[in-house]
Amino acid sequence: MSSEPTTSVTPAEPRRLCLKADGPPTGFVDGAWWPGSRDLAAELPAVMAELSTRVGRVERVAYSLDAWPITPRKIRIEGAVVRMAGFHTLDADIVQMIGAQRTLTLLVVPPDTDQQTARDALTAASRADNTDDVEALLHTRAASEPARTS
Repeated sequence: MSSEPTTSVTPAEPRRLCLKADGPPTGFVDGAWWPGSRDLAAELPAVMAELSTRVGRVERVAYSLDAWPITPRKIRIEGAVVRMAGFHTLDADIVQMIGAQRTLTLLVVPPDTDQQTARDALTAASRADNTDDVEALLHTRAASEPARTS
């Protein structure tokens, strides 16, 4: 079994989703997602298509009401209804994709993040041995850069 993360990329676009390889769960997240906007209903179809091989049909999405604007309670994606479950208590930097047999917790890299920082967070979150918490994952690049002196 490979410990390489599963990656989704099209040649013209930067990588937007990166998952840990199948295996025993480790850490706080199962991978990372870098949506193009804060419009959850518009962003979900692309990420859910990528997740179908891992989760099967996503039946519910749990998200933070504090991180995403108003989202419909149900969204129809490829003919299937996906229930949206917004919570004030869920960490603003994650979403949970809930299927019939499995739930994946994804770190959400903010849409306005620069490409290099987003790539660093996606890579770190998808390493099989990563056990960093959400805050550490979002600050991966800053922590790895040497301190600047004036």
